[in-house]
Amino acid sequence: MNFFEPACQEPTSDESKFGLCDDQDGSKAYTNIDDSTKWIATVKNDRKKILTFTAIDKCVLNDDEEPGRGRCDGMLTSDSNEHIYFVELKDEAKGWRTEAIKQLESTVQFFIEHHDINVFKHKKAFACNKKHKHFLQIDHELNLRFFRAYGVRIDVQARMIII
Repeated sequence: MNFFEPACQEPTSDESKFGLCDDQDGSKAYTNIDDSTKWIATVKNDRKKILTFTAIDKCVLNDDEEPGRGRCDGMLTSDSNEHIYFVELKDEAKGWRTEAIKQLESTVQFFIEHHDINVFKHKKAFACNKKHKHFLQIDHELNLRFFRAYGVRIDVQARMIII
């Protein structure tokens, strides 16, 4: 399982603001710079880091692979191995948070099984929802457990800031 499969990666970008989209139609997630109505998550990249978006669901992992194990929609990485951000994109009114966190956790586990996550300085997992754009409080114990298990911080919000 190659999370850096070139066929699953979009061209690099240093846009200062763009969106992450999932049309919820069976196609893979993607980035967009010009139609904010499609954005489920907004990426703020004021430092103009060179970023690569990789579609995980429907590309790195297809629907028929690893049945019963979830996977998130995609990940953002910086060219300097400074950042890795796993992203689950939802467009649901309720009952989405637990499933999104499970998908992120499963994806981080897959990644760790196949790659060295410790080469990245900033490691985060984002559960984003178009219907809930503002920050939602993460249970302190969940946050601590997730970080202790994987060395990855987790947030439930639709705004990703590249630090």
